[in-house]
Amino acid sequence: MKSIEVVSIFVAVTMSILIDGYDCKVVKFLFGDSITDVGNNMYLTGSIARPNLPWYGIDLGNGWPNGRFTNGRTVADILGDMNGFPMPPAYLDPSVTEDIILEKGVNYASAGGGILNETGLHFVQRLPFYMQIELFQETQNRIRAKLGNKEAGIFFQEALYGVALGSNDLINNYFIPIYKNSLMYNDETFTIHLIDTLREQLKRLHSLGARQIFLIGLGPLGCIPLQRNLNLNVSGDCQERTNKMALSFNKEASELATELSTYLPDSSILYGDTYDLADDLMKNPIKYGFTSSSSPCCSKGKLSPFLRCIPSSSLCKNRSNYVFFDKFHPSDSANEWMASEINKKLGFLQLVSASPAPLPSITPSPDQE
Repeated sequence: MKSIEVVSIFVAVTMSILIDGYDCKVVKFLFGDSITDVGNNMYLTGSIARPNLPWYGIDLGNGWPNGRFTNGRTVADILGDMNGFPMPPAYLDPSVTEDIILEKGVNYASAGGGILNETGLHFVQRLPFYMQIELFQETQNRIRAKLGNKEAGIFFQEALYGVALGSNDLINNYFIPIYKNSLMYNDETFTIHLIDTLREQLKRLHSLGARQIFLIGLGPLGCIPLQRNLNLNVSGDCQERTNKMALSFNKEASELATELSTYLPDSSILYGDTYDLADDLMKNPIKYGFTSSSSPCCSKGKLSPFLRCIPSSSLCKNRSNYVFFDKFHPSDSANEWMASEINKKLGFLQLVSASPAPLPSITPSPDQE
């Protein structure tokens, strides 16, 4: 199924429904990992996967860490800004009320989280997909208490649901020898294991009232700086095995979306694949105005054990030139490029009258190379 279909669900033109006196926009409930996390891990005090140190967030708002694993905005943030859609806040943010949920939805994404419960265990605290679904059930209980069962049921069936998981199951599970999955499975059978688990999770979401679900595939994970650094035989090249597994997962996920849409009642489960877009950007950064896609803007060197950007890291002066901010996560500029490409494919600049929000100015970097 083409990526255009899924992203059109993700940034669907805002509709309105009247529920017991509330004028509620159709909102989004997002499930994911660090690529879409907007602050949940900041509240997991036992987690070592938290963007709570400089220089995360340096180009957004007051420049302090805000829960996003980048220097600015996520792709979801930018798509929302471009098209005038409210962006869901982090579930664990204590300021999130029932009224905010009705207006904006909720983001359950958690850095280190994956499809499998054991994924990211070395990060100590994180929210796997099954736990994110449990938190969604808690959200449902809160809204039912406010609106009543009938109106709440309408609200959740009209909502949009996004699922973007799987990268950690490869990079922070299968490819790490301390995890038993690397011994129990081969590349093919592990992919099948992931898809079988994901099938049950999506069925569970459907049983809880989710009807419009979009499933996002994996990018070329073997080309992120973290994976390139591990390729000691051919310096700087992508890890082809990792990329092949990502492509295999994407193929199976696409077929899964079609399968579930066929027999789950009243469901629209769509698959979106941005692999080719990201692959072209990583292989041809200069073509799109970037100078580097193999090295991160913020790093302590290729052999450093630090995966995150930390205060003692070397921070590049021109962050807009880098595809990656740290060894795993794209920069604000790369996220803006991806969001723009999605909008071009969909033609939303013509479909939506809302003007794009102004882009954040790039804060001057500390005097570091």
